[in-house]
Amino acid sequence: MNLLFFMLQNQPPQGSGWMTWAMLILIVVVMWFFMIRPQRKQQKELQNFRDSLKKGDKVVTIGGIYGTVVEIKDKTVLIEVDSNVKLRVDKNSLVKDFSAASQQ
Repeated sequence: MNLLFFMLQNQPPQGSGWMTWAMLILIVVVMWFFMIRPQRKQQKELQNFRDSLKKGDKVVTIGGIYGTVVEIKDKTVLIEVDSNVKLRVDKNSLVKDFSAASQQ
C-alpha cells in the first residue's frame, strides 16, 4: 500500500500539459504584439520615407551627418552638408531630419 501511495504522489497533475502550451503560445503572441509588430511598422515608414525622397529634403545619415538632398539615384543620394560640400551616401543610411520639424 505504501508503494501505491508513493506512485500516486509523484504523478504530475492531470491537464498541466495543455496549460504549459497555452502559456508558451501566449508569451509568443505578446512578444509579437509588443516587439515585432512595432518594429516592422517603423521599418515600413522608414522605407516609404527613403522611396519618397526629393530634392531639397533635409536628412540625417546614420553617422549623424546633416544635409540637404541635391540628387537622387537608384541606390545613392547626393547630399549637400555645407556650402559647396557634397557627399554621396547610400540611400539606406538616411533617416529623416526631425530637428527641422521641431523648430517650426
